[in-house]
Amino acid sequence: MIRKNLRWLLAGIMAFNLATITPGSAYAGNKHPDGDDSKTDTPIKHVVVIFQENVSFDHYFGTYPTAQPNLDKSVYFSGAKSGTPAVNGLQELIATNPNSAKPFRLDRSQALTCDMNHDYTPEQLAFDQGLMDKFPENTSPANGCSSIPSLAPLKSGVVMGYYDGNTVTALWNYAQYFAMNDNSYGTGFGPSTPGALNLISGETGGADLVNSKDDAFGDLENDVYMVPNTETGTVIGDADPFFDDCSGAFDRTSLTGQNVGDLLNAKRITWGWFQGGFTPTSVTNGIATCGAKTTRLDGVSVAAYSAHHNPFEYYSHSSNQHHLPPANLEEVGRDGQAMHQYDLSFFFKAAAAGRLPAVSFLKANRAQDGHPSNSTPLDEQQFLVTTINFLQSLDEWKETAVFILWDDSDGWYDHQLGEIINGSSTKFDAFTAPGQCGNGAGALGGIQARCGYGPRLPFVLVSPYAKKNFVDRTLTDQTSPLHFIEDNWDLGRIGGGSFDAISGSVLNMFDFSHRRHERVFLDDITGQVVTIESE
Repeated sequence: MIRKNLRWLLAGIMAFNLATITPGSAYAGNKHPDGDDSKTDTPIKHVVVIFQENVSFDHYFGTYPTAQPNLDKSVYFSGAKSGTPAVNGLQELIATNPNSAKPFRLDRSQALTCDMNHDYTPEQLAFDQGLMDKFPENTSPANGCSSIPSLAPLKSGVVMGYYDGNTVTALWNYAQYFAMNDNSYGTGFGPSTPGALNLISGETGGADLVNSKDDAFGDLENDVYMVPNTETGTVIGDADPFFDDCSGAFDRTSLTGQNVGDLLNAKRITWGWFQGGFTPTSVTNGIATCGAKTTRLDGVSVAAYSAHHNPFEYYSHSSNQHHLPPANLEEVGRDGQAMHQYDLSFFFKAAAAGRLPAVSFLKANRAQDGHPSNSTPLDEQQFLVTTINFLQSLDEWKETAVFILWDDSDGWYDHQLGEIINGSSTKFDAFTAPGQCGNGAGALGGIQARCGYGPRLPFVLVSPYAKKNFVDRTLTDQTSPLHFIEDNWDLGRIGGGSFDAISGSVLNMFDFSHRRHERVFLDDITGQVVTIESE
């Protein structure tokens, strides 16, 4: 009864007008009216990738599973279950650390922070040839968090901050009841756009300089490494997508080549990218404006949509440049005028109507995406919990896997050096030596300026097939969910030097021989367990 009630309750509180939607009957597996009833290699028929913003592993899980009471003495994380495995966390590095400042705990009352420096070159400099000891000097913002009174005295040391389970309570509880990986990395160094592109293609090379644009400062070359004597480049920064009306007055660029959408379309697998704020607030002469705002828990309104967080808009063949809506609900997940690019609201509408796509990528409104300065871990928690509670209320939950991962580290300190599996030798590289990051001669596809793996990032799996209270040590990266999707639906690989060909497997986080029948519902404000329901 609880689950049935939640299906409707959550549909109402998502603030997406779901009360006006009349759900149809749920379909079996991946079958749709247009004939999409493909088989999968595992019991998973629905993959949901929740792609959040700017968190290193140590920033959220550095002391897992031990949390300290908040300054007001409040405790939200009830404590680790017996047998909880340890993670490769901060441990003794809190007291003894090679950086010029020590790691320190950020309190729940300090949920709002400023944005760190997380560009391609500064992150490599912070790694300092693997010593991991130059974070305050390279990835802290120039003036620290000077605008936030409680953080201003820390100056450059602010980059060493971390939260624990009394702030990121829901994520710690998901780790307790499901599975996480403590050996997962950004595919490369740098900010949001490269991370988003790696998620869907494993490729940041192939930038088309013909379909690119300098902003008023003429500094596109700071966002795109321009291959000498060619009209191509590699995305290393946050240039906006060329094929998006809602891109700002910033550098814009585009990419050629394939992404996972092409592979899914070829097999007629339903899929979609669902992003907050995608619906235009106005359209003038066919040109969309995305002016929607949403409100944080502290009452501050934040612009909802970020163009450079939408990787499909960089490809001419997969973009929805004018932000057209689907012609009807039946189109969601299938070919149509929306080009598989939708407002986040359509995910919940389609799922509530029994039309959960086989593969869904979710991008929260900026107020809830976890990005420092425009979001907080508490706002992020509200989005994650509401979404996962909703998914668990569906009949399709029994064959669903939710991957939660992040686009980049924001430059926050993480002590663990990942393996440099793909080298680069450009003027932007600086890890091994000036102009060098690993062995550039061995770069995948011969494409430069995408050295990696980069910083370590959190990676959580929530699924009825997830191992319970399990920490996976498999070396993975942002293309590992892509690799799983490709294998699960027998799509083949991206090709062209994509990281998907060498990414580590996520299969060790699953137990496909045993489907768990409990559903774990959390409180979206506290992150605490509300109820555990058995089928």
